[in-house]
Amino acid sequence: MKTTVIGVQLLKIPVVEDTRGNLAFIQKDVAPFEFKRVYYLFDVPSSAYRGGHSHIVQQELLIALSGSFEVVVQDSLVKKSFILNKPNVGLLIPTGIWRELQNFSSGAVCLVLASDVFEEADYIRDFDAFLESKK
Repeated sequence: MKTTVIGVQLLKIPVVEDTRGNLAFIQKDVAPFEFKRVYYLFDVPSSAYRGGHSHIVQQELLIALSGSFEVVVQDSLVKKSFILNKPNVGLLIPTGIWRELQNFSSGAVCLVLASDVFEEADYIRDFDAFLESKK
């Protein structure tokens, strides 16, 4: 029985530890893709729901810079949930994976590194259409 969502994985972000405070960095050998867009979600109410889509081509790396939130990912067979709550851990979401973000804590900030610029045609926003695309 399959228990993982294809290609979704947690990635360790390098950290330089210092008594004055830690410094995390992301460069070309950390993310498995070249990122062309960076955006972040903040001031999301705890009852709000973000995401609810899949990408045809784009890949993303999600990082909880502050606070915590849950990311539910799904391919055509398996659904899995990840709690992101550490700024040195990112969740890699490859193409063709449905994602939903929920349960944001107070002060949560979700940083997203995307492999491409925004292009509406790259989004599948209807879950049934997503499932159909997986056939």
